[in-house]
Amino acid sequence: MNEKNVQPLRTIDEINEMKWALRRFGKERDRFLFVFGINTGLRVSDIVPRKVEDVRGKQHVIIREKKTGKIKRFYLNKALQDEISEYTYGMEDDDFLFPSRKGNSHITTTQAYRILTKAASMLGRNDVGTNTMRKTFGYNHYKRHKDVATLQTLFNHSAPSITLKYIGITDDEVQATLEDFSL
Repeated sequence: MNEKNVQPLRTIDEINEMKWALRRFGKERDRFLFVFGINTGLRVSDIVPRKVEDVRGKQHVIIREKKTGKIKRFYLNKALQDEISEYTYGMEDDDFLFPSRKGNSHITTTQAYRILTKAASMLGRNDVGTNTMRKTFGYNHYKRHKDVATLQTLFNHSAPSITLKYIGITDDEVQATLEDFSL
């Protein structure tokens, strides 16, 4: 599971193409995994074990991050609440949001990686992995609000430079300064 070259999806068109590919080549669970990931900015390890009762009918969710052990409170906006409501219709509270076909558990982070990379490959992309969801959230949040401090807090990063590098802003901004630069 090598995610060295994983990039955010930078445009709404790229995001919609990925949603389409996930629905076309996967199942609704797979599309919802992506939608949930790009709208919360959570790590995949914090997404896959969620149960219906964790998110249905809620505006705020509190979890303990698997990687850091820190308590994290995150907001589910109206659009995401609507997606959750539609996706979980007919599901029981103790059902996993992302059930595995094998056994009575949730999909693994490895399975989530396979789901995303398969859909991406159908689009001719080799720069998508599980971190793409978190990076897509961060990149688009930053582009809309230009607030690295809030994003740094959301991601629990120790410095703004780490956040900007993580979401690919540093490279984009450097390239933009060079596009029309000529001596």
